[in-house]
Amino acid sequence: MKLVYVFDAYCGWSHGFTATLREITTRHPDLPVEVVSGGLFTGSRRVPIRDFGYVQGANAQIAEQTGAEFGEAYERLIADGSFVMDSEAAARGVAALRHVAPDRAAELATALQNAFYVDGLSLSEAATYRTVAQAAGLDADAVVAAFEAPEAQTAAHTDFRRAGRLGVSSFPTLLAIDGEHIVPLALGHATADEVDRRLAHLN
Repeated sequence: MKLVYVFDAYCGWSHGFTATLREITTRHPDLPVEVVSGGLFTGSRRVPIRDFGYVQGANAQIAEQTGAEFGEAYERLIADGSFVMDSEAAARGVAALRHVAPDRAAELATALQNAFYVDGLSLSEAATYRTVAQAAGLDADAVVAAFEAPEAQTAAHTDFRRAGRLGVSSFPTLLAIDGEHIVPLALGHATADEVDRRLAHLN
């Protein structure tokens, strides 16, 4: 059995799920975790953040329910409303980090969300991946090269299609997959204890 974490790096609820994901991976080091990027802000949804009037209110709700932190640098980044969240660029970054350190995909996914939601770094900029890679002790040049390579875009679209095949339309979603058997463990928000109880029923 393995866990499949379908998220979007620009999804606030995914950011809110990071503590739960960290706890689950700590409790179950034997369970491999596949990280799949969803395409929340692609195509016609790739517009200035001011076009999403719900963001600030949603963030307050996420912080209240999950304890997630939204940093001052992030608030400054989005304050004028012109910032564009591009999920394809973020998915390319996830793919680049996953390529360089596949066994640390879940950890690096949460680090990427922290880079945006706390440190206010754009997930469309190569410099952000250099920063994340250096903090994680990875080969930063290799991560940046992977982010800028054409294969990263292919990997991003492969992720979007995989999320669709898994039937995932909202983020984050945590699944347990054993062969052809797929069981949802968390949709949107869940505590580590709740996920554990659902996992226990599978064993």
